[in-house]
Amino acid sequence: MKVLYINILYFSLPLNILVNSAQKNPSIIIHHTQTNRSLCECDLYMPNYDNDPQMKRVIQQFEDRTTQRFHEYDERMKEKRMQCKDKCDKEIQQIILKDKLEKELTEKFSTLQTDIQSDAIPTCICEKSMADKVEKGCLRCGYGLGTVAPNVGLLGGIGIHALNVLKPKAIADAIAVALQANNANITAAGLKAGNAAGVAEVVKLVESTFDVQNIAGQALELVFTTKNYTNSPTITQYIFTEFSNTCFTPESEHKLLCFYGSSSGASKVNPGLAYRPINAQVTSIVKQAEGAADVAAQAARESATNAIKAQETRVINTIFMSKQTAITASIIAIVVIVLIMMIIYWILRYRRKKKMKKKLQYIKLLEE
Repeated sequence: MKVLYINILYFSLPLNILVNSAQKNPSIIIHHTQTNRSLCECDLYMPNYDNDPQMKRVIQQFEDRTTQRFHEYDERMKEKRMQCKDKCDKEIQQIILKDKLEKELTEKFSTLQTDIQSDAIPTCICEKSMADKVEKGCLRCGYGLGTVAPNVGLLGGIGIHALNVLKPKAIADAIAVALQANNANITAAGLKAGNAAGVAEVVKLVESTFDVQNIAGQALELVFTTKNYTNSPTITQYIFTEFSNTCFTPESEHKLLCFYGSSSGASKVNPGLAYRPINAQVTSIVKQAEGAADVAAQAARESATNAIKAQETRVINTIFMSKQTAITASIIAIVVIVLIMMIIYWILRYRRKKKMKKKLQYIKLLEE
């Protein structure tokens, strides 16, 4: 320890010497401090839009819009809070009212006499549940059928319209098929009617032109047939034969047929002069008969065609009428069922309202 103290003393002596020498001899060296201009003193980091009026206007618009949107958001939130608050208030009031009613009813029933007869309380629970079931069933049926009825009516109307649109085409197709199938019959009917008319025309014209009622003792209807009424040479030969058989007797001087063989100034009949005028008259008669046959054949064909058209039209109309009747009957049936269901529903609803009214009166009486 003594050595340590001695060392401390020795060390303090040079320190005192240094301090005293510094005070006695002050330093005369002047240190100059140079001031440097740094970048921090420039305006490099200052914002260059502080004094820009356009940028100020943009910033102001942004702030205004942001403020307006926050304001609108606050208004919406206030409305939603008010709605939620009203809803909660209503639910709370309903709960409070329900609890109050339950409490009052419990108190009322607790103060009532216990000897109430079972028949004094209306036993309408079973009847009500049954009526409710029937009412709900009828209501469901009425709703279902009421929903289906317009669709059925619409589809029925569309079906009837489609039938009315398709009916003319069906009639035309049926007539075309029937005419094609009965083409031979129509042609045969026209040919038969034309031949009959041609034969009748030949007979009539021969009687009126030559004053002949029979040839070789046979009636003209038996001589002129459908096979030879258009054959001029055959008819001419028949008429000339009759001329040869009847015009050379004294009784036949005034017959019309015999004038075809006489000439002016001659008193006797010349057979050579009769053939040519008779042939000319027969040719004219045949042409007229052919024209009458064509007219009659055309009329017969048209009559047969019209008969076929009328028959096919009647058949198609009957078929379409049955379809329309079926559609109309189904629509009427559905409408009637809907009306019956709705009537039952209204009756049951009236009964339920009546029973509920009685129940409310009883509850009111109990509360009083």
